[in-house]
Amino acid sequence: MKIVNNIKVKFLGIIAAILVLVSCERDISDEAVFATFSNNPDIYTDNPVGLTDEFFVSFDPALGANTEAFGTDNNVAYEGTSSIRIDVPAPDDPNGSFVGGIFLDRGAGRNLTGYDALTFWARGSTTATVGLVGFGTDFEENKFAVAGPSIRLSTDWKKYIIPIPDPSKLIQERGMFVFSAGGLDVIDNIPNGNEIGFTFWMDEIRFENLGTVAQLRPAIFSGQDLAQQTFIGSTRVIGGLRATFNGPTGENITVGPAPSYFNFSSSNPSVAFVNELGEIQVIGEGTTTITAQLDDVLAEGSLELTSGGELPLSPTPTQAAEDVRSIYSDSYTSVTNSDFNPGFGGSTTQTTEASLNGNNVQIYANNNFTGILFDNTVDGSEMTHLHVDVYTQSPGTSVEIQIRDVGANGELETNVFNGFPDGDDKDFRFTADGLQVGQWTSFEIPLGGDIATQKNNLGALILVGGPDFILDNIYFYKE
Repeated sequence: MKIVNNIKVKFLGIIAAILVLVSCERDISDEAVFATFSNNPDIYTDNPVGLTDEFFVSFDPALGANTEAFGTDNNVAYEGTSSIRIDVPAPDDPNGSFVGGIFLDRGAGRNLTGYDALTFWARGSTTATVGLVGFGTDFEENKFAVAGPSIRLSTDWKKYIIPIPDPSKLIQERGMFVFSAGGLDVIDNIPNGNEIGFTFWMDEIRFENLGTVAQLRPAIFSGQDLAQQTFIGSTRVIGGLRATFNGPTGENITVGPAPSYFNFSSSNPSVAFVNELGEIQVIGEGTTTITAQLDDVLAEGSLELTSGGELPLSPTPTQAAEDVRSIYSDSYTSVTNSDFNPGFGGSTTQTTEASLNGNNVQIYANNNFTGILFDNTVDGSEMTHLHVDVYTQSPGTSVEIQIRDVGANGELETNVFNGFPDGDDKDFRFTADGLQVGQWTSFEIPLGGDIATQKNNLGALILVGGPDFILDNIYFYKE
């Protein structure tokens, strides 16, 4: 059961692999001949072009992918005699609740440096949305994967364009195309479990040099200039990567590039450095600013990191596992996934999960209010306390923690802070103060107040104040 919205979203996470640089003691001979790769731009016209015999490779059926929903159609085509037909399943389809996969190049890969966009034509049996289209995913490195915007189908053929963030990177690409689609909700077109199936067709899939895709505007951290405290041994991955282009008809087209398209830099490498996967590793004390460029264009957004040196390890929990319902701790298995920054309206909070010497913690910066929202409610009927470990470097820091039972409907009421007159939520509020600067402080918070008799649908923790602190070992337990 989801807490805020009963939404089920299936999405392919784009990953990049580490490029191994091999050094040579000898200079490369002037007579050396470098491998060349096909520059064939076509992927599917009337038939797959230069693709593997099983040119469509499905996502994992164990994750709900429907391997029976893909085929070709000799009765429908934008041009020629054939198209790709996708029968998007409904959620209750026994063969799988969504369809998606990749098209792979038959050979060693293609040289796509002469093109600036992937293009294709598509139409639907109804107006619907296809959640993921792109290229660069090969189920191996996915090094230069690109996720295009969701496409809105119409019942007429329409051309779609996915710009290449930096064509010079694509000298040997195997992942020609990727897509994923789930059922259509008949009421509001938002996935909520009431979806029905639909059909769509794709044709004339190819790379092109349009010459009309221009005005690149890249961004990291979603274009925000962030400032966060950190510690030696911390690692984090740069997020919020995007590249926006001006399209042929003046429209903006935004894609999600893999980190390897960017060139990252640190203003003080003795404090932190960034590898090509966008992974920041903090190695020293001091301040540095992380920035990036894409195709020689400075990306909007940055991260100022201030490292305070070594972060002491948080206390090791001592409660027996059978007496614990863990939300976040390396010592226990979590009973639910959680959203640590749900983006409440008006929230200024910045959150980061950091791995510090093998211990995962949640770092909060500039917090006014935010929440930890559980994907599934937690039955705390037998639990007596909430345990939280808090760390700060700022004197006078205090954090109000609201323990929320979301009631039988499983929904967090919209009036988050001022009572719940229209719902069945209950909460208990506790102020974590008296924090010792530079060391962890443990809190054992009783499940009292209004939730003493209603705690079988624990669904959220609301965090107010701070503004800068670190949390670890968040769990309910039975005393």
